[in-house]
Amino acid sequence: MTEAVAEPGKAHRPRARRLERVAAAARRIPRLPPPVWDSLLPALLLLNAATTPAPREPATTVALTAALALPLLWRRRAPLAVFGAVVAAAFVQWLLDVQLPADIAVLVALYTAAAHSGRRTTLVAGAVVEAGVLLACLRWAPDGAFLTPFVAVTAMTVAAAVLGMNVRTTRAYLAAVEERAAHLEREQEQQARLAVAEERARITREMHDIVTHNLSVMVALADAAGYARQRSPDRADAAMRQISETGRQALTDMRRSLGVLRADEPDAERHPLPGIAQLEALAEQMSAAGLPTRLEVHGGHGHLPATAQLTVYRLVQEALTNALKHTPAGTRATVRIRCSAGTVTVDVTDTGPRPPTSAAAPSGHGIPGMRERSAAYGGTLRAGPLPDGGWGVRTRLLLDSAGAVSA
Repeated sequence: MTEAVAEPGKAHRPRARRLERVAAAARRIPRLPPPVWDSLLPALLLLNAATTPAPREPATTVALTAALALPLLWRRRAPLAVFGAVVAAAFVQWLLDVQLPADIAVLVALYTAAAHSGRRTTLVAGAVVEAGVLLACLRWAPDGAFLTPFVAVTAMTVAAAVLGMNVRTTRAYLAAVEERAAHLEREQEQQARLAVAEERARITREMHDIVTHNLSVMVALADAAGYARQRSPDRADAAMRQISETGRQALTDMRRSLGVLRADEPDAERHPLPGIAQLEALAEQMSAAGLPTRLEVHGGHGHLPATAQLTVYRLVQEALTNALKHTPAGTRATVRIRCSAGTVTVDVTDTGPRPPTSAAAPSGHGIPGMRERSAAYGGTLRAGPLPDGGWGVRTRLLLDSAGAVSA
């Protein structure tokens, strides 16, 4: 009845797992709390300024050190503002002609700005720091030794900026990895829900065809048996036996349809799926129920896939069931099947008029179900009254259609 449904999202799962492992590994890296990191360097710089003898007054040294170091406490919340404050303090320090170890705060502020800003902002910040490096080397470099400290401090400036940019890129990559993993997980869940909905619709359509057909036949046979009970007991007994056989066939079809959902269900192997070969028995059953049916099969059907044959069988079954339910006594039906290498044409006609309500009933599942089965093989089903009277159902299945799916 159906081909095995591939597990939804299976192709994406290894990639999703790799992305999740990368993100999880990044989260497991040991880290100190951000407030600890932010307060560690200012504390060390202030401690050094308070305990180390300075060429100027200790108060000036401590004040300048505090102006350089304390803004770093807020560097994560306002990186550009902190960078501006630290650079301003460094410029005041240069104006006062005071050299301090706390100048490292400028590099930390540059690193923070680069880690939280775009490339253009990082270049501007790097240029500002490099201008400060030039001024500092011009004032404080030993005579004749300008180039060496300038190159060394410039290298540290570039290293701080590049390190900040790398941190920003890594952070963005990890965020993208987590987002991608979450997206793939949502996609897998959505595909699983779609697969469940599709399978539910398939089972519903199959159960409708089985139950509606067999119950319609049983009702027609029961009516015939009740009518013939007094006049022709033999015909009534035959109708009752046909009712019993139809009921057992319905149970078999239901077990087979539901059994394909279980790998350990042997019933599907004992009872193969109905196909074109079983249409003759279906025609006999409909004739016994009061709808004389003629079957014409043109072309060989041995090469047709089992799912395509099941689709043909269900289309004919539903069309004949509708004819049995909605046409008066004396109606005759004709089923024509034409098989070729790439197509199967299904044409079911009957001679009985339809009541106006049956042709326009939108709530039924019969014709919509037939349209779905036909569309699965690239066909367009046409169902409606015929020019010369009666009703017709016609479609052509494309066996090599890319859209062919489970029947």
